[in-house]
Amino acid sequence: MMIASLFFYLFAAVLVGSGFMVIASRNPVHAVLFLILAFLNAAGLFVLLGAEFLGMMLIVVYVGAVMVLFLFVVMMLDVDFAELRAGFLRYLPIGATVGIIVLLELVFVITALFTAPDIVSGPTVVEGTSNTLALGQVLYTDYVYLFEAASLILLVAMIGAIVLTLHHRENVRRQVPSEQIARDPKKTVEVVSVPSRKGLSQ
Repeated sequence: MMIASLFFYLFAAVLVGSGFMVIASRNPVHAVLFLILAFLNAAGLFVLLGAEFLGMMLIVVYVGAVMVLFLFVVMMLDVDFAELRAGFLRYLPIGATVGIIVLLELVFVITALFTAPDIVSGPTVVEGTSNTLALGQVLYTDYVYLFEAASLILLVAMIGAIVLTLHHRENVRRQVPSEQIARDPKKTVEVVSVPSRKGLSQ
């Protein structure tokens, strides 16, 4: 129990510190790297709480795909971050309002732990069944149609994003696979028998 508490405070401290560095870093690449560190520590906290599926999904989906994609986008795109910071004061009231709301929600959650400790129940784990197996059984039996509908919505959203962002430039030579497959080899390739030591005449 002592080791679990030690790891909890370690992961929590690094998570809070890396989260602060995400918003305090001037370099956007460093901010993305600190965000990856925050996700890794959050995954460690999920594993300590017995939600190993959420921890692994956090690493695979967010760290392995989303954050790496953000990192490459930030590194490859020539974004003028000085111009983006110039409009900081314009969005300061909205950001401060959202921050105050989130802070109040955190205060309500923390005070509820002390005023009404019974309102927060521990995770319900079926005996002899892991969380991943129990989640899979519920997801693919009771909510299978909703799961399929969500996958179709994501597929349509992905196709729509590709269609909206795909622009064909004019005066650019492109491959036409149908014409390449249907071409006649006799018209494109000529086999010539060259005599020895005479070369190919023009």
